[in-house]
Amino acid sequence: MGNICGGSGKDRVAEDFRPSSPGTTMTSKTSGSITTSLSTTGKLSSVGSSFMASASSRSTSGGFDEGAKYSDGQILEAPNLRTFTFVELKTATKNFRPDSVLGEGGFGRVYKGWVDEKTMAPTRNSTGMVVAVKKLNSESMQGFEEWQSEINFLGRLSHPNLVKLLGYCWEDKELLLVYEFMAKGSLENHLFRRGCAPLSWELRLKIAIGAARGLAFLHASEKQVIYRDFKASNILLDANYNAKLSDFGLAKLGPTGSNSHITTRVMGTYGYAAPEYVATGHLYVKSDVYGFGVVMLEMLSGQRALDPNRPSGQLSLADWAKPYLADRRRLARLMDPRFEGQYNSRQAFQAAQLTLGCLAGDPRSRPSMKEVVETLERVEAVKSRARGGGSGSGSGRAGAAAHHRSPRVGGGARAASRPAANGHNARPAR
Repeated sequence: MGNICGGSGKDRVAEDFRPSSPGTTMTSKTSGSITTSLSTTGKLSSVGSSFMASASSRSTSGGFDEGAKYSDGQILEAPNLRTFTFVELKTATKNFRPDSVLGEGGFGRVYKGWVDEKTMAPTRNSTGMVVAVKKLNSESMQGFEEWQSEINFLGRLSHPNLVKLLGYCWEDKELLLVYEFMAKGSLENHLFRRGCAPLSWELRLKIAIGAARGLAFLHASEKQVIYRDFKASNILLDANYNAKLSDFGLAKLGPTGSNSHITTRVMGTYGYAAPEYVATGHLYVKSDVYGFGVVMLEMLSGQRALDPNRPSGQLSLADWAKPYLADRRRLARLMDPRFEGQYNSRQAFQAAQLTLGCLAGDPRSRPSMKEVVETLERVEAVKSRARGGGSGSGSGRAGAAAHHRSPRVGGGARAASRPAANGHNARPAR
């Protein structure tokens, strides 16, 4: 988690789609109860086997490859997280004081806290290591299942481009998660929030590569992890603008055997969710690739995935912007005017071609995330001095300067989100 644009302050975060009926079953979530004691030990510990059984017994898959190692990352046999007491987290966040709030959503609030870097014990004087503490709102519809999913997935996945889950607390009705603090906040804030300095082309390319590596890691295991909610507000930035994926509340294990997809209730974010998933509920590993393409398009253009304030017919960025990606001259008119022409036009066109491939209507036609990473690394290596120039700065497209927020749509998928204020999005009620 992190502050807005890396500074101080708080913001409300993305409104997501979720079932509104208390009796509705969300097929995307983990089943089974947690029967082990998750409170008061104050030590680094693994969540009990009965908890992890809820992940491995799901109908979608048999679980991760335990202990498997991949390039720069690892899947642990079980979560190895610190169990915090509620009192400890009250101390770490100064009793959940309002001035410690980083963000707020349907899950609840996210607070800034401080712990000892070695022992993880809370500190009282704003010293030590900064953490982000997500506290469940007791009235949240989605909270428990997403809290459980975060531990099942993010508690076992270790990679430089995934946000670290440090620990949790479950005492009575109190459910909390503790994450590393992400100093620069979300990509969404940097792209769209007023008052945030525009990201340079070089930084956007660096962020795209980092996010792609994180997603490629999820897809690399035998039991592939489908992230299902790839969007700018879930890409968090550390002090050096290294990108990390956060918020695994909607993650699912991928298809098994000869199956090409899994079928599930549509959950996610409109504007980013792949068309085949929205239309049929068929979720492919490459449905994530479509979401990556939308974020790439946002980084190229500086415009939101969905924006009702754009001219008629331009609500969906992916729908109307595709023709601009295929033509070098038209691309210059699409590029974010805040670049002021200061971008490598050859790199931009290659990135646009990749983006177009990611947005292919047929998931089989999209590149794998491994191919996406390789392509972006080649793009970054381009040393041409060609610049966007005057055409790169483009005419101020209607809606480009305004950067209006995309609305949420009711139903089973989330609409494009509002800016996230912190390193882990506290999702609003659906």
